Amino acid sequence: MILPIIGYGDPVLRKVCEEVSQDYPNLKQTIANMYDTMYNAYGVGLAAPQVGMPIRIFIIDCEPFSDSEDLTQEEQELLKNFRKTFINAKIVKEEGEEWGFNEGCLSIPDVREDVFRQEKITIEYYDEDFNKHTDVYDGLIARVIQHEYDHIEGILFTDKISSLKKRLISKKLQNIMEGKTRPDYKMKFIAKKGR
Repeated sequence: MILPIIGYGDPVLRKVCEEVSQDYPNLKQTIANMYDTMYNAYGVGLAAPQVGMPIRIFIIDCEPFSDSEDLTQEEQELLKNFRKTFINAKIVKEEGEEWGFNEGCLSIPDVREDVFRQEKITIEYYDEDFNKHTDVYDGLIARVIQHEYDHIEGILFTDKISSLKKRLISKKLQNIMEGKTRPDYKMKFIAKKGR
């Protein structure tokens, strides 16, 4: 089931999310709905707060990045087959050089900015079957994980840009809060004009 994506300004996007237990109600269906919603919006990642649930779940499918000509064949294959669910994730280490990448967010449509993040992470998490993993990722996969992980910590990519850039996009952000943006997917906004 495709869920509405929560727009910028909604308080749920600023919450540090709660851990979920193995017996969380309808866990498998929640995850399936998140994948349906992400694919409908042509996203590469989606966190539970983006669909109104302040819980520590996010999903990733990096396949859309796999056709970049800037990548080696090996990197393309890795991205093409990287689809994963992260439950109760904890980034335990970030390392390496910071590098910039132009990020966007389904909750902040039509806004893209360069964000600098470290190139390598170590993350602990549970998969959808509640098997525990500790994995190391780098490059674009690490980037997408860091972006989605920020969501479950109540952080948005716009928090990581300069105050000048924030001022330059402030009208776009206001338009999102007022429901004046029209992406090609279903959204829920905190305030609509006339409400």
